[in-house]
Amino acid sequence: MPDLTAYLWIVWLVLALLFVIVELLTLEFTFLMLAAGTLVGGLGVNLLGGPWWLQVAAAAAMSALLLFTIRPLLLRALRRSSGDAKTNVDALYGAGGRVVAPFVDGAGSVKLDNGETWTARPVAGVPDSGLAPGTRVIVAAVRGATVDVAPASTLHEREADHG
Repeated sequence: MPDLTAYLWIVWLVLALLFVIVELLTLEFTFLMLAAGTLVGGLGVNLLGGPWWLQVAAAAAMSALLLFTIRPLLLRALRRSSGDAKTNVDALYGAGGRVVAPFVDGAGSVKLDNGETWTARPVAGVPDSGLAPGTRVIVAAVRGATVDVAPASTLHEREADHG
């Protein structure tokens, strides 16, 4: 019967590979730390000729050390670098678009730059005639399934007056 501990290095490599694959699915740095602990601790002691129990202990100790020291630093750096991205309705405020259907009795249709088509109303003080098809507009407010829009040129003029 062959000594299976001679092939333990293969187990360490396979285990590290499995941890890396799981990490790619979770993206929380937990399994990455386990993979590093497995490679440095387990495989490292194996290559230095240490017994199997020392390999397991070194892999566990290295993984725990990385989990509690390096992982929090990586998570903090990752969260700091990613700003608050606006999503859903919040992302619509200030979005540009074009009028696709003429405004009649205060209601029309616009296609936003994100590809969505919305029912629209002009903001107060903008006549229906000021929003002909093809006019560039900016979303000023979202009210349910309707957006309030203003001509892009009007908003730029207002910003210049206040700026």
